[in-house]
Amino acid sequence: QVQLVESGGGSVQPGGSLRLSCAASGSIFTINAMGWCRQPPGKQLELVAAITSAGITTSADSVKGRFTISRDNAENTVYLQMNSLKPEDTAVYYCYADVTSRHWGQGTQVTVSS
Repeated sequence: QVQLVESGGGSVQPGGSLRLSCAASGSIFTINAMGWCRQPPGKQLELVAAITSAGITTSADSVKGRFTISRDNAENTVYLQMNSLKPEDTAVYYCYADVTSRHWGQGTQVTVSS
């Protein structure tokens, strides 16, 4: 069993910042990629950013220059620093971790509104 626990969501005004964290625990030998996806209201799940165990990152064009993904391999934790938030960033954010299969967090709400 692998569990992912997210934290750091909430409400913020446009231009503000939030930092999401996701800690993995359980039957883990090694974690390959970790990442964040989001599901805006009424829309499909989309990839936000991902990071390999070697620290290679990728991110959606819509968040480049504003969001930064990082991870702490010793703590099995992935982070998403979100700056210059926009209303269109409003979504439920899910972290994932690729162990022998993909495991997902429970989701955390991020709301950007004035």
